[in-house]
Amino acid sequence: MDRLSLTFSALADPTRRAILARLSSGPASVNELAAPFSMSLPAVSKHLKVLERAQLIKRGREAQWRPCELSAAPLKDADAWIEQYRTMWEERFDRLDAYLQELQGRKPKK
Repeated sequence: MDRLSLTFSALADPTRRAILARLSSGPASVNELAAPFSMSLPAVSKHLKVLERAQLIKRGREAQWRPCELSAAPLKDADAWIEQYRTMWEERFDRLDAYLQELQGRKPKK
């Protein structure tokens, strides 16, 4: 699977998005990341493995602590891909808006 597909697949789950949101404020341990969720540590670890495989997080090792931290590069790639489509849709909406304005100008007044 290509990197962009891995990124979007990882982002498809709300738990993983919440984990990334938490990591945007700094590194955290698995226990810290698991705290807000009503799921087991192994379940959270599975989510972390998906995020790690997509290269959205990095896991370090400091003695007994294995901090996780956000890795932004794949998000930048996804943003660049989305930006292409955002630009296209904005141009289409601008053309539609101009057309609608033109139609309103042609309407007979009562």
